Amino acid sequence: MPQGATISVSGHPFDETLAFFTDELGFRLDRISPADNPTMAVVSGGGLSLLLDPDVAESTAVVYLETGAAPTVTAPNGVEVRFVDPAVDTVVIPALVPELVISSAGDESNWIVGRAGMRYRDLIPSRLGGRYIASHIEVCDGGPVPDLVHHHAIRFQMIFCHRGWVDVVYQDQGAPFRLNQGDCVLQPPHIRHRVLESSAGAQVVEIGCPAEHDTFFDYEVDLPNSTVDVDRDFGGQTFVRHQSTQVPWGPSVHPGFKVQHTAIDRATKGLASVRVLRSSGESSTSPARHDGDFWFLFVLDGSTGFSVDGSSDAVPLSTGDSIAVPAGVTWCLRDASADLAILEVVVP
Repeated sequence: MPQGATISVSGHPFDETLAFFTDELGFRLDRISPADNPTMAVVSGGGLSLLLDPDVAESTAVVYLETGAAPTVTAPNGVEVRFVDPAVDTVVIPALVPELVISSAGDESNWIVGRAGMRYRDLIPSRLGGRYIASHIEVCDGGPVPDLVHHHAIRFQMIFCHRGWVDVVYQDQGAPFRLNQGDCVLQPPHIRHRVLESSAGAQVVEIGCPAEHDTFFDYEVDLPNSTVDVDRDFGGQTFVRHQSTQVPWGPSVHPGFKVQHTAIDRATKGLASVRVLRSSGESSTSPARHDGDFWFLFVLDGSTGFSVDGSSDAVPLSTGDSIAVPAGVTWCLRDASADLAILEVVVP
């Protein structure tokens, strides 16, 4: 493994550029030559080493320094220095562009092969303006997963196990554990975690906000770590491990269904709710609507019809199909099968 690395940037004008990095930014002078009339120097700071190179006439490099001490400045040699505060979460949440989106699992053209041979289906191709992403992911080959300890700059992210099982480990949450079918986790902002292993054909539904977000790899943290703090606050949220076999079913706001709540509503302080609906004998539901940000339905098992604004025509839905319902749209389910089960994710 390399012991160090240096980036070459312009050394012109030399005296002014050297003074900028050493006097103004506090970089350390590591090397300089020739002694009688210096034209080359190596300076370092913040884990970065720069060669002020006399053979480089002009630089367009951008350097990021983790400190909130000053605005963006430009060095005499053209290097742009941007100051960032690592303590400030810079997650940008795009404006919502509402849309009714129906995704069919039976359409093979919706599936693509992604990293590590996994299959991905984008359940909301428009991303609702970049505000939300919903992915249906299938692990074709089981066994160990070549994952690294990482964390995400997100507002909200949950993973629901639809089929099979996945072994995972999370920062401060103790030993690795298995997500079985029907289980889910809330991944708070910047919690370190890692996927370890999965069954062949395992499927998960992952929903996050915003749709595009940064993922950071942490090479200093080993998981599982020695600290166990299940109530630790991560960016205003706590970790949730929902085990479906441990949570009772109760009455739902949708007549004809029973519901199993997760603890995600409480852990996010009302930011999001995740629950599973199951048919309790009725074939249809009463009309429902919302005036919030996001309402998402994923058919876990069974079949039903989805009707909008009182229409007599219903879109047929079966296992793996999903719907993103915009605010103000009135909908209901019809002709539900006895084994119908639905994942419902709501952001008020």
